[in-house]
Amino acid sequence: MTRTPDTADWTALFQGTRALPDAVRARLRAEARTTTYHEGAVVFSPDRVPDSLLFLVSGTIRVSQTSDSGRDIVLYRVEAGESCVLTTACMLAEEAYNAEGLAETEVRAVALPRAGFDRLAAEEPAFRSFVFAAYSRRLIDLLRVIEDVAFGRIDVRLAERLLTLAGEEPTLTTTHQQLASELGTAREVISRVLQDFQKRGLITQTRGHVTLTDRARLMALARAA
Repeated sequence: MTRTPDTADWTALFQGTRALPDAVRARLRAEARTTTYHEGAVVFSPDRVPDSLLFLVSGTIRVSQTSDSGRDIVLYRVEAGESCVLTTACMLAEEAYNAEGLAETEVRAVALPRAGFDRLAAEEPAFRSFVFAAYSRRLIDLLRVIEDVAFGRIDVRLAERLLTLAGEEPTLTTTHQQLASELGTAREVISRVLQDFQKRGLITQTRGHVTLTDRARLMALARAA
């Protein structure tokens, strides 16, 4: 991780800051610092109390939680143009993180120190609205995760996640364990469903790679949710 003074007008990139008065935005640019995390770096981890709010300028952070038994589940991802609501929640509660944030790509973020966040939340209605809106969206996302894990068909969920992770590419680089973490299930379950997908001609597999050979049928399965 490297830190450099922030010189660009990052406040124009985020809904919650570009609506602020010019004087306030200038103060934020002076207070905040740009932080860069290399791919694979841990952005935050359990038992650490955050001291800054992160605004993601570029890249993706994967937020996941590990159970006592060692099983992982991906809770959500923070994308460019978003702030990390878990960081916000922990700062407000003055509590440590209960999840891990990992840089899936190289990440460039703006870190606003706690004092600046407290002042903004107290004085600027536009910023408070931004924070509450982000909370609402993320809460809905997390409720969907709970619903999917508790009630969703694993073949449907896996088809949807393969399509999402692959994007426009025909092949994605992943392991059975990584897919299990994405969906909050066991690696053996993922291996069994992938074998079924391969027998049906939906995918082919090599070590560490999954190729989507019948995207149309995978999309139809994903829509069966």
